[in-house]
Amino acid sequence: MSYTVPPTRTAAVVRQLRNEIVTGELPPGTLIKDAELAARLGVSITPVREAIAQLSVEGLIDIAPNRTRHVTKVTQKNALELIDVMSVLACAGFEWGVENLTSTHLDQLRRRQKEFVEGLRSGNVLGAAPAGAEFSSIVILASGNRELQSLVDLVVARTNRILVMTAESDIFPIWVAGHEDILELLDRGDTQGAAARYRQIYVDYRAKVERELFEE
Repeated sequence: MSYTVPPTRTAAVVRQLRNEIVTGELPPGTLIKDAELAARLGVSITPVREAIAQLSVEGLIDIAPNRTRHVTKVTQKNALELIDVMSVLACAGFEWGVENLTSTHLDQLRRRQKEFVEGLRSGNVLGAAPAGAEFSSIVILASGNRELQSLVDLVVARTNRILVMTAESDIFPIWVAGHEDILELLDRGDTQGAAARYRQIYVDYRAKVERELFEE
């Protein structure tokens, strides 16, 4: 996930709409109208349409055969499928990158963990989520496989959306505690243990989402 300013109007619209969807400001099922969005965001129709196409690829907007667009609804089935896909991609990248971590990487991990925790403590879930995602990205990028990171980035926003939906539950301690354990293991040089602990985060996260997010 990038902290940089979007380089184009389309990128800016993508970021704005993604944030509104992830936070629930645009609830699931909301009808997306090009002209209304363009007027509200102060841009032309073109970057709005390009942004909608990008968010459709990310799975945040559904485009029906009749070309109407709605914010994608989150069901238990697609939430768990998303977590499964994210787990496969992120855990593979973590395992490939963990052996290449340097002291500089470890310092970056500590900084991102601090930002993650401080964001959660202040109630800024949307701000905390990118820092939490960056914790994983640092390790994945250490593998040197940028194609894998690109695939992970495609599902990060959708995963963050699930995290925000569970903001009032005790889902976040799973990630906080997991990251802390991983840092301790890495400090001891136990890279295999760190990779195993990372995999366990996803096991615990999936189980918690299945029990809590869609409970009757």
